[in-house]
Amino acid sequence: MPATSLDQIVSLCKRRGFVFPGSDIYGGLANTWDYGPLGAELKRRVKNHWWRTFVHRRPDMVGLDAAILMNPKTWEASGHVGSFTDPLVDCKKCKERFRGDKLLEEKLGTAAAAVLKLDQIQPMLMAEKIPCPKCGSVEWTAAKKFNLMFKTQQGVVEGEGEDIFLRPETAQGIFVNFKNILDTMRLRLPFGVAQIGKAFRNEITPGNFTFRTREFEQMEIEYFVEPGKEAASFEEWKDTVWNWFLSLGISKERLRIREHGKDELSFYSSRTIDIEYLFPWGWGELFGLANRADYDLSQHEKFSGQDLKYTDPDDATKKFLPFVVEPSFGCDRSVLTFLIEAYTEETLPNGEARTVMKFAPELAPVDIAILPLSKKEHLVAKAKELYNRIVQETDLVCDFDVTGSIGKRYRRQDEIGTPRAVTVDFGTLGEDEKQGGKDTVTIRDRDTLKQERLSIDALVASLKQ
Repeated sequence: MPATSLDQIVSLCKRRGFVFPGSDIYGGLANTWDYGPLGAELKRRVKNHWWRTFVHRRPDMVGLDAAILMNPKTWEASGHVGSFTDPLVDCKKCKERFRGDKLLEEKLGTAAAAVLKLDQIQPMLMAEKIPCPKCGSVEWTAAKKFNLMFKTQQGVVEGEGEDIFLRPETAQGIFVNFKNILDTMRLRLPFGVAQIGKAFRNEITPGNFTFRTREFEQMEIEYFVEPGKEAASFEEWKDTVWNWFLSLGISKERLRIREHGKDELSFYSSRTIDIEYLFPWGWGELFGLANRADYDLSQHEKFSGQDLKYTDPDDATKKFLPFVVEPSFGCDRSVLTFLIEAYTEETLPNGEARTVMKFAPELAPVDIAILPLSKKEHLVAKAKELYNRIVQETDLVCDFDVTGSIGKRYRRQDEIGTPRAVTVDFGTLGEDEKQGGKDTVTIRDRDTLKQERLSIDALVASLKQ
């Protein structure tokens, strides 16, 4: 069963090197997190699998890596300067600030809180007697709009540079490059442009570990279609993404689709759904799918003065702005979800308890571990010989561990999610027939705990497949 408490995940992540508090030696910086050696590998594998699935294996997709800093007019055209806001409320007693809608969400649910207008937030907080998370008081100021974009300056003289923003989403980098991509890639509709990159939002109340942070990574696609064909594309992407999560081990019972109500829709969207996951604190958004119509391209055409219309290659008189279906994945949220889903506590037949991370093999940070049975020099040397051979002849991530008893090393590999552990023993050396034949090793399966004896050549050959 997946983790039932976020504390379980936070503890394991720091203990095993998945995620550390940001700036830890200086007491940290609120809601910043650093991915440790195993977390960096897990996150890289999530991104690589995503890119391979949605870009490399689809003839209708290309990739992009746009700059974080963009011309400020980009954000005027997109509507972020004027409307990218959250409802901020202050506790009158302790002066702490919070997102009023998020405070209400926990009691009323996401859909109910999302439809409230700005002037309804404070009365509803009072009516529902929602206490301040810090001091417990129920004394709230009226809600006011708070722009979520981080502002900085470009220029060498302090105070005299141009105000620019850290991008709050990666999507606009795709839209402003639409014409460049059309001119260079010979694409026909429908086609998509994918991007993985950092985004920044000055969230009022970030929290729940890496679920909501001010600096985060997105995996986004803008899929361009001929107007009138967006509904079919929307359904196709909904099913495709649902199955992607299932293929990587997310249980169907812990996923659901939530349709946004009309009062909840973003101003640019005619339809939006979320795929939500049942986190330890409740249901939360994992993925969003929106029909953005031609809003973004029309806005950038208007503000830039550039013609961004698509010309039908078979009919030069047929020119139009494509509609856009946007599948948007939170990379950090996806990683957190895979961590929660993989976390398993179980009791073994011998009565011992173990914690094991049952990652899908494609995501496990370490593919295989080489464990010499003891620290005897000639045994360690043979194990290192096997380690070097695997590293040189395969693309697998291989761990070598000689510290502690073999039982403790198995448990350590279980906790980081290594699918297979290979024990090199005295049978491998030809010194103990009871342990096994010469040049054979024992392979232990993480999930079933079954062990089998294979020759080293057979093992390496299987790893190359």
